[in-house]
Amino acid sequence: MTGLSSVSLLALVLLSGPLAAQDLARPEGDVLLTVTGAIGVTNDGDAAAFDRAMLEELDPVTIETTTIWTDGVQTFTGVPLDRLMDVVGATGTSVDATAINDYSVAIPASDWVDGGPIVAFLNNGEPMSVRDKGPLWIVWPFDDNPAFQTETIYSRSIWQLDRIEVLD
Repeated sequence: MTGLSSVSLLALVLLSGPLAAQDLARPEGDVLLTVTGAIGVTNDGDAAAFDRAMLEELDPVTIETTTIWTDGVQTFTGVPLDRLMDVVGATGTSVDATAINDYSVAIPASDWVDGGPIVAFLNNGEPMSVRDKGPLWIVWPFDDNPAFQTETIYSRSIWQLDRIEVLD
């Protein structure tokens, strides 16, 4: 009887790891963002896939800022990058953010901070089309901090984002 209990306990322990790593819901709509690499939470093989509804459920924030690509003050609504990295259990030191056209930028983990960039899915309250830098755009609150008004940060503000790879 003791051997059976030990086997049952071992099976429970072995099964609990994969179940814990799979607690991200699966997308029901079109996938807008896929996160891969050094992550611990997935919902599609080794990836975490997100549709718009899933991103909207991650406590989005709204920022107001000007950008060098738009006219006047804009409002952007999206998921803070640090929150997204927490949700997927990111353990890397940087991300490779890639757009639909395969353009990519590296964003170091030091940028994944409270008050830092968001993965925006709304601009001025409206979804962004591919023609207008959507459906996702990594945006910093440029007006909130002079440190965000540099060529380096501007170069990390990737639009038409569709995938992120977390790198070790």
